[in-house]
Amino acid sequence: MAGREDGSAGAPGRDDRASWAEELLDQLRPTGRDVRKVVAWLAASVHGTGCLLDGTGTLLAGEPVALDENVVEDVVTGRFASAALEGRGHHVRLVRVGGPRPQSARVLAVSRAEPFDRQAAEMVTHTAGVLELLLRAHESTVAGHRLEKATAALRLAILQLLMVEDTVSARRVAAGLWPGLLDTDAAWVYVVETRRDERHRLAAECLDATGERALVVLCPAVDEHVIVLAPLETDGRNLRSLVGARERTFLGGSTRHGLARTATAYGQAVSALAVARFRPEGAAVYAERSHPERLMDPEALRAWSARLLRPLDTLAHHTRAELLATTRLGLEFTAVSAAKVLGVSRNTVRARMERVEGLVGADFGSLTDRAAVHLALNTQAGLDDQPAVGPAPRTGSVRLGDLLTGPALHTWARELLGRLAADARDLRGTLRTWITAGGNAERAAQLLGMHAQTVREHVRGVEPVLERQLLAAGSDLYEVVLAHVAVGDLQPPALGAVNAGIPDSLVHG
Repeated sequence: MAGREDGSAGAPGRDDRASWAEELLDQLRPTGRDVRKVVAWLAASVHGTGCLLDGTGTLLAGEPVALDENVVEDVVTGRFASAALEGRGHHVRLVRVGGPRPQSARVLAVSRAEPFDRQAAEMVTHTAGVLELLLRAHESTVAGHRLEKATAALRLAILQLLMVEDTVSARRVAAGLWPGLLDTDAAWVYVVETRRDERHRLAAECLDATGERALVVLCPAVDEHVIVLAPLETDGRNLRSLVGARERTFLGGSTRHGLARTATAYGQAVSALAVARFRPEGAAVYAERSHPERLMDPEALRAWSARLLRPLDTLAHHTRAELLATTRLGLEFTAVSAAKVLGVSRNTVRARMERVEGLVGADFGSLTDRAAVHLALNTQAGLDDQPAVGPAPRTGSVRLGDLLTGPALHTWARELLGRLAADARDLRGTLRTWITAGGNAERAAQLLGMHAQTVREHVRGVEPVLERQLLAAGSDLYEVVLAHVAVGDLQPPALGAVNAGIPDSLVHG
């Protein structure tokens, strides 16, 4: 199988060798590194035809070359490292490219009319070496991407387990891959927002900023968000400095919560993020502003919340945990977003929330009902969310309207809504009607006799004044709804326990 190697061209000069060697090395520059271009360059340089085949003979690059299958197999299996053939007016060179395993080996084949002189033979051999480097680099990159994807999926799985309060399973998953990651009873949750094309880089910087102690997850619901569950208070300061160094990047943080309250902490972080967008430093923490529940009688608030949610205490623990976690997220976000965060279908989210609606006698189409249940859920979360034992407290007869009549809360609500008076437009009237219409701009527009887009512009104009995000629903909106009830602009909802009779099979879907 040895062909002639003493072509008429003679030995190459130093200048010729240096010239093609430089051209070949150029193929390794960052702007090159294309296997197809390398094969095409080789074919043009030796004035012939070239191709790269995999172990099965499939063409990977270049133009097909007529080859003996047996010879190709001998080169692939390593019987020969190279081969030279001559026949039918053509001279062919084959060189093995790749590692020792046949399944990972490739074959570089070059055919030309003239015999292969020393220079042409060297070009084929050295090109095979360059191709091997490029192929290995590509395989390493692909393997790296697969590893990154698998790691990201596991981090998301851990977060989703924490969202439904399954801390035991979350710790088991984390222990085998990131020892010590969840060796804590409580943590802070941060949501960092940046441009979509910057998110992966930002996530890597968040890992570095927290010394890889934190759980860093690409949010499955919002493409611009990175979720960070951090065990140390210093992690928050490090993340703040990270945000301050980047343009169009914002940070919202929660208060410290037990791991089983990750869903509550996440909602707080998203709420704080809305405030951060209006601040020059681009960062805010949930505890940095007054919230209505902090201005209520704590004992009465706990009693009212326990009475409202008491029908859920009869359920199995895992069912109750799923219903509470799903409803918290479903009230903060859309069903679609909540489903992505939890890793379930949107129908499952809706089924779970419908069951809670029936158990507590609420209508989630009403913003006042949503605000009331949201208040009760957050209050219970602050009490470790344990099922009640024994009879309901005597103060359980307190009603939401009673909770909202305190002087501190009334002062807070009057001051908050009073900010809207500075605008010549009747923003407060539009906002009240929009809330009454369930947050639906079209229905509010019909009631007000204006265009739906005008309603949206008015509500959007309210957001920077109140430093609260309203159009996206969630905690900010519910605080504004409660403020309207506290000042008498809206009536408190009438909630009561009834059973919707939705089977458990739907809830666990």
